[in-house]
Parts: sequence; structure tokens; C-alpha cells
Amino acid sequence: MRNYISELRGLVGKDVNIYGWVQNSRVVGSLIFLEIRDVSGITQAVLFKKSNQELFEKLKKLNRESVVRINGKVVESQSKYGIEVQISEVEILNESMAPLPLGIIDPVEADLETRLENRFLDLRKPSKLSIFKIQSTISNSIRNYFIENGFIEIHTPKIVAAATEGGTELFPVQYFERKAFLSQSPQLYKEIMMSAGFDKVFEIAPAFRAEEHNTTRHLNEFTSIDIEVSFHDDEGVMKILEDVIKVSADNVRDKNKKELEILNKEPLNTNYSFKRITYSEYINMARSKGFEIKDGEDLSTPILKGVGADLKEFYFITRWPRDLKPFYVQPYDEKYSRGFDLQYGELEITSGAQRVHNPEVLIENLKKKGLNPESFSFYIKAFQYGMPPHAGWAIGLERLTMVLLDLNNIREATLFPRDRTRLTP
Repeated sequence: MRNYISELRGLVGKDVNIYGWVQNSRVVGSLIFLEIRDVSGITQAVLFKKSNQELFEKLKKLNRESVVRINGKVVESQSKYGIEVQISEVEILNESMAPLPLGIIDPVEADLETRLENRFLDLRKPSKLSIFKIQSTISNSIRNYFIENGFIEIHTPKIVAAATEGGTELFPVQYFERKAFLSQSPQLYKEIMMSAGFDKVFEIAPAFRAEEHNTTRHLNEFTSIDIEVSFHDDEGVMKILEDVIKVSADNVRDKNKKELEILNKEPLNTNYSFKRITYSEYINMARSKGFEIKDGEDLSTPILKGVGADLKEFYFITRWPRDLKPFYVQPYDEKYSRGFDLQYGELEITSGAQRVHNPEVLIENLKKKGLNPESFSFYIKAFQYGMPPHAGWAIGLERLTMVLLDLNNIREATLFPRDRTRLTP
């Protein structure tokens, strides 16, 4: 029977079997102390030389990060763990090479590139593991919210024939004798599900964007959390998005106390109503800070930084100009749309909208964007046989993790990042 290290405090006086990695070892006279780490925590194991001299000599030569099974008795101790395992047996399951290409407990951390090149070792650090334990809580919190609120989980194709949003930010793939692309988004397919009567859908899956950027907040492959809801408008799905953020933050606070402590992070406060600021209001806020911007222009990074510095919380920018939003976004009037962005300070978290449901308006929008409606025939067809009004959004799991944990780089919230320069490991 295997015992996890997190269970040991309740097993004082009992024999246990633990499995893990030798994080560190030290010899003090006739004692050898091993720091053992598993997914649940770290503890100390101790061997008295006189109890097994042969094993003592063997453990003295054991390299860090070797994998072992230890049998022994749990006793109270003066160590920082409050307990230790008195070793009776050690089985070396896999001895690590030395030296390590990356330190696990070294006080000075390696640079990010070195860490990513040796990600399998980097992820052994309790602080890095904690990020992904928290990300798991976020993902499961969101999925549970959807299921509890009557959403149907869907799985859409990731090899597609046409761009989801237009533009050229696509990764081409050879699909037998034809050219295809990796999906930017499940947008078109989740809208088709509205026509099929699914009512409320969600998907948590990879998405791919061939954007030639190299920033601390962008990835070329990321985990996209998408929803689409029939008979909702933009305000309706903004409320769902606000709820999802709050549920995630609350669950991280309640379920990841240990991980937050390891990371030395305070849980993010979301106990407030997310403001709705129209694009026009945001333009005026930017102008009041001395920025020159014309009505209808996109919001530049300097503007978002300048205005966002005063808004250190979540808020929505609504009523974007139609020209700045994709073809499937429902018009609000002749100039503005029912599209919105969710921001956290200066950082864009996600975007969403009420969608066009009239096929004539959809075809007109495609043409205005310079897109050929024939390339979207499968999509348009769904609108010609009873498409209900609908709305939705998509949010990146990695970017949400980055914000909730106040991380400096989105790669910290990504197991194996894919960006312009990184394709391995």
C-alpha cells in the first residue's frame, strides 16, 4: 500500500510505504537524512548507520532526484516537518544522473529559457507544481459551473477548411490532397450548435493562432474555454463570464490555501461588480490622460496601460465599433456593435459578443470584411433554417491563471509553451 506524504502526520507510530524523489540528502555523523518529495508534499526520512551500514553507504552516494520507495515508521521529530520516517528499507527505483541540468532546491533560480528547456525538472519544484494544481482548480471550477447550469459540453474539429475570424493568423496543414488549417477557435461550430437546438454549450480545448508576436502574455497554442448560449444578448453572457471568474477565484481561495502559501500569493479579490465602460467612454478617459486617438481607432497598448493603471480590477469595455470586431458580431447600431472585451487593468483577458443570427446580415458582414461567403457555406446554411439569437465568449485558461496568480509571464502558466521560437520540448 502506498502512503502519500500529506497523510503522514496522521500516521505517527505506524509503518508506512512512501514513494518519491530524493530532493536532498545530508550526512550528520552516524545519521543520513533524506528529503523526500511526492506530489502531495515533502518530508524527511532518516537512517541510523548502525541499523544498516550497507544501506547507509549506498544512500551516501545516491544522486539527487533519484526515485525511491521507502518503508519505515513515522515518528515525531524536531525537524521543520514536525515528523520524520525512520527508514527500515529503501528500494532505488531509478537513479538520477548527475549533475542535474537544472537545480530543484537551489536558492538562485535559472533563467526562463533554461527552465523551459528542462521543463520536466522545472515542474518538480513545489512552486511550479502549485501553479498547475491551481490551474486544475480553475478549469474544474469552470467546467462544474457550466454543468450545474445546464450547459452541454461539445468537442469541435481542430482541423478546419476556413478561417474562423478572417485574416491570415492561421497555421496551414496538409490535409491529404487539400490545404487545411489548425482551428483558431470553435466559434463557427459552437454557433451551429445553437441552430441545432443545443441551447447552451461549452468547450475546453486547444486553439491555435499564428500571430507573430513574442510577448509575456501571448501564446501560439493555448487552452480556450468557449461558451455559446441561445436567447441571450451581450449583457447576459457578460454576467455568465463575471460569475465564472468569481467562482474560479473563490474556489482557488478555498481549495488551494497550501499552494497559495507556497507561491506567497494572496487570493485575488473579485467581490465587486465588474464595471461596464463603453468604448466611447474609454476614448474620453484616454483623451483626458493626454492620448491622441480618433473615434473608431483600436485601443493601443500605451492607451490600455495608461487608462488601465487606474482600473486595477476586472471591467468590461462594451459597444466596440463594428469595424473593429469580427463579421459574426451583432450590430448595436450603424456604428457600434454588441461586442465586448473583459480587461484586468491594462490586460485584455477575453472578448465576446452577441452574434448575428440573420443570414442576410451575416453575408453582408462577410463581404464588408473582404471574405468570400462561399468559403463559409456550411456555416451560413445553419442560419437559413432557424438560427436563434445567441451570444458567447472565449477565455484562455493560461491567461486567466496568469491574472489570478499575478504571474509575470504566461509561460509560467503553460506546461509546455508554444511561441514563435519554441516547438520543443
